Amino acid sequence: MTEAVRGVPQGPPRSGRLTHIKVGSAPDSWGVWFPQDPVQVPWRRFLDEVAGSGYEWIELGPYGYLPSDPALLGRELAARGLRVSAGTVFTALHHGGASAWERTWAHVSQVATHAQAVGAGHLVMIPAFWRDDRTGEPLEGATLTAGQWRTLAAQTERLSRQVHEEFGLRVVVHPHADTHIDTEENVVRLLHATDPDLVHLCLDTGHYAYCGGDSVKLIERYGERIGYLHLKQVDPALLARVRERDLPFGPAVGLGVMCEPPAGEPAWEPVLEAAQALGRRRGVELFAIVEQDMYPCPPEKPLPIARRTRSFLRSCGA
Repeated sequence: MTEAVRGVPQGPPRSGRLTHIKVGSAPDSWGVWFPQDPVQVPWRRFLDEVAGSGYEWIELGPYGYLPSDPALLGRELAARGLRVSAGTVFTALHHGGASAWERTWAHVSQVATHAQAVGAGHLVMIPAFWRDDRTGEPLEGATLTAGQWRTLAAQTERLSRQVHEEFGLRVVVHPHADTHIDTEENVVRLLHATDPDLVHLCLDTGHYAYCGGDSVKLIERYGERIGYLHLKQVDPALLARVRERDLPFGPAVGLGVMCEPPAGEPAWEPVLEAAQALGRRRGVELFAIVEQDMYPCPPEKPLPIARRTRSFLRSCGA
């Protein structure tokens, strides 16, 4: 029987109704933000617990957290019945110049090589933060100039093309709080400035709500540009405090602004239904990877949340 979950409709789960959605989780849901950090759970514990929560698909998380030896990681994944959906890269593609591109490509190609070797099909690209995510210290301007937007668009197309040609992976751009690709206005601006055959989105429902966006509306209007989902919820009361105090993202997460579903926003059911309709129309299965930012967190906290969240997803038909 499905574990009873507070706030989740009870009775037999409607498993399999969302036939075009493949759900998974990620190290982020275990409080993992960095390749190495003494407050984070060891990687084997993460793999044990994510498998024990009922997930089959995972992301790699920050490069270097999970073993960078594909053979070792492959054995560890196979032993737990896990598969990899994506790797993650961090870029500052609005910075022009050959040296900036070379630094970016060195990082991206390293992660892409590893992701390809362990069977991933996607590379989630997170833009650079414009302010420090712990201290709030500005690292550069919060808005881009027209020239920087042109550079960002051109370099995003270049990166997507090159990653696909060399590694067979699909780059999906992740709109993210405290970056230049955050609000609906900026997300749509990027979409309009780039080739729809090259540039696609990883729609993170929590980050998009954090920045004032409507995920269902984005799926319905720009579905052909959405290639991947991160499932996340925001606590609206805490978000109001974050906005009032203009907190950077790191301290906001420390307050618990990204909360356990189904307590926050947006509601996942309409997002999943819109994604299901999109997947059916396009004839594809979309990954929907659960992420609940909660860095740092006690090591015993993630597993019960992961189990409850997986049960909630089953009640939604996933």
